Amino acid sequence: MTREILAEAAVWVTRLHGPDRSRAMERECLAWQAQSTAHRLAFERCTDTWQEVGGLSRAQIQAAVEVRRRVAPLRGRAGRVAVGLAMLCLAAVSVVLLWPGHTYGTGVGEQRMIILADGSRMTLNTSTEARVRLTDSQRTVTVEHGEALFEVAKDAGRPFVVKLADAQVVATGTAFLVQSSPPSQAAEGFGVTLIEGQVIVQRSAGSAQGEPRAPVVMAPGERLRVALSPGAARQTASQMRVDRPKLDRLLAWQRGFAIFDETTLAEAVAEMNRYSTVSITLRDPQTFKELRIGGTFRTGDNEAFAQALARLFDLVVTPRDGGLELARK
Repeated sequence: MTREILAEAAVWVTRLHGPDRSRAMERECLAWQAQSTAHRLAFERCTDTWQEVGGLSRAQIQAAVEVRRRVAPLRGRAGRVAVGLAMLCLAAVSVVLLWPGHTYGTGVGEQRMIILADGSRMTLNTSTEARVRLTDSQRTVTVEHGEALFEVAKDAGRPFVVKLADAQVVATGTAFLVQSSPPSQAAEGFGVTLIEGQVIVQRSAGSAQGEPRAPVVMAPGERLRVALSPGAARQTASQMRVDRPKLDRLLAWQRGFAIFDETTLAEAVAEMNRYSTVSITLRDPQTFKELRIGGTFRTGDNEAFAQALARLFDLVVTPRDGGLELARK
């Protein structure tokens, strides 16, 4: 198991032993453990450590973190126990909570939840990279590419800012989803979906004269999507629109699924390819333009998805260059 997983497990243990424990929290913890064997073993190790040292409150854990940050001694038994747990079980928390900046990432088909030092939660979807920097005046996350769900702890004096593409999303306590494609892709752009609370999306200057764009104040349920022009033209040309998508469809990846509703075959294949190293390609894509698909499919199993498409549309599946090719009979 990695140091980061061990740190996340330690935070789960402290939350479950705190005053805010609830059935919803317990279900979330069980779901986190079910993500992998490493998660389950890390939780068991931290639970054993907690029992061995007699249990600590979240305040004591934060005290241990503060000690490491300020390099000042703790006094009394509580301090000694807190530092002991930090050394035994939370060795990685110094990385997660104390560094002024840290980069987190996921591979193909991987999801990962990170609990930040301020109590905010950041859940990364497949193939995502994000840089975190927490200071006394501002909490900043830069999403280089991929998809991330943010559940922001309230702190009116310290705004939470997510930077992506040519924009920044500013919040104080809310939940929202961001998607950002890497600059190397032809269809570069980003999306922001507000789940609850309020966020302000501020984009950079929109012309050669540096005239600022008007900020977009979003309401719950809204999604802002921006398509950027490639290269130097991106500052002057972009397409922006706001809609209200089905949130359960957008967040289905947290449960390991993709939901399609009258989705083109090309779009569905592209979405499923995000979660698998076994890529599906379409031979002569123009012949598939009229095909639409609906339903719920498990991500990461492209072989099963390709076979389902073959049965549904009477296609042929052929292994090709380590992936799968779909063609008409």
